[in-house]
Amino acid sequence: MAIPAEVIDGRARRVHLIAICGVAMAALAGMLKKRGYQVSGSDENVYPPMSDVLARLGIAIRSGFHADNLADRPDLVVVGNKVSRNNAEVEALLASGLPYASMPEVLEELFLRDRQSVVIAGTHGKTTSTAMMAWVLESAGRDPSMMVGGDSLDFGGNYKLGEGAQFVIEGDEYDTAFFDKGPKFLHYRPGAVILTAVEFDHADIYRDLEHIKSAFRGLLDILPAQAPLLVASDFPHALAVATDRSFESFGLAGDADWLAVDVRDEQERARFEVRYRGQQQATIEMWPPGPINARNALGVFALARALGLSSAEIAAGLASFRGVARRQERAGEFGGITVIDDFAHHPTAVAGTLSALRLRYPSRRLWAVFEPRSNTSRRKVFQREYAEALRQADRVLIGGVFQKQTDQVAAEELFSPEQLAADLLAAGCAAQAIAEPDEIAATISAESRAGDVVILMSNGSFGGLRRKLVAALSRSS
Repeated sequence: MAIPAEVIDGRARRVHLIAICGVAMAALAGMLKKRGYQVSGSDENVYPPMSDVLARLGIAIRSGFHADNLADRPDLVVVGNKVSRNNAEVEALLASGLPYASMPEVLEELFLRDRQSVVIAGTHGKTTSTAMMAWVLESAGRDPSMMVGGDSLDFGGNYKLGEGAQFVIEGDEYDTAFFDKGPKFLHYRPGAVILTAVEFDHADIYRDLEHIKSAFRGLLDILPAQAPLLVASDFPHALAVATDRSFESFGLAGDADWLAVDVRDEQERARFEVRYRGQQQATIEMWPPGPINARNALGVFALARALGLSSAEIAAGLASFRGVARRQERAGEFGGITVIDDFAHHPTAVAGTLSALRLRYPSRRLWAVFEPRSNTSRRKVFQREYAEALRQADRVLIGGVFQKQTDQVAAEELFSPEQLAADLLAAGCAAQAIAEPDEIAATISAESRAGDVVILMSNGSFGGLRRKLVAALSRSS
């Protein structure tokens, strides 16, 4: 269903969002509010931080999904991809005749049409790279708009509406809505793209690697021929996706056009050299650690140059970049034990995070605490790959498999924390499977020592483990 013209031009201004508490939906709600729309929303299990964010914006949340939420007949209903066709409020919407659209459609029509859409896509690194790209433009005085799937510490949230020419947006490959199963990024009108990585993920909606590669090909198919495209050469499937068009490559090794060389860590700052086709371009110093973040920053550097920024402007932006919450975020030090909170859930991201933190803390004992929570990690698709990724740690604790009513996994397909612990023990890495977050916190509190670094890795709340662990370590210090 098309968005009514009177909503696009602002003559009709009442918008209701179903499943408003999703990160992107809450950002859209804030953007609509700033544009002068009257915004309401509904969701279930409403709790911080999104409930607090929406309260600060003055947006009322109606608890639960009900037909009554549509009784005031809004001018447009935005349907989040969290809800299915048989949701009670969705059923009422379809019977009402009210116009509705997905979150990406509303972004496309109301916010992206008059901007250069800078899309950061890929199975890893896109959140950090999006926040980096936006901050580099911001620090150079370009006043971009941005929307990212995480809490940017520089912008104090996950969106910004600026007056500049660029809108930097995280290009999510996940599906759009129950009525549009294509990836969200197909609605983002790309005018420039960074493709950070292509690997298999989202096993709940993609059949196999070829299926997910076809999604990224779809994004590149709608990128204008002369638009800048940067592709991470460290991921061969990313290169394969881009073979039919012109692009520049970036990476940590090989014959990429853009290279990050001599990646090192000094006084809790990452440093590396940028070279373009063999020629030195800049020395970068920044907070985010390790090769995984050097690659992210290199892609941003290369695209920012294509957008007209100087090497000095880009280096200054990267030097002042503070990062994104839950991306190698330092939660604090408690009795000499450093706690780091991270979103890593794919084995490549887990390995990259541990490699980065090993470089930053070379002489300290690393604890890796992993929750199989994502729709891929809850399945045994990468059972063996997680053992290879996690063996970089000195001690590994594996939480219980997260249960989801909306994505039931058959027993024969279910990931096994016990098997992962056994595989790690066989490889000489101390490991335990501990289902309950309270017991994990108690184990770390009892067995850790001053100087240890504990890395929590999950794409969700991990049962409040961060809060519980900080409390336990604080009591024992």
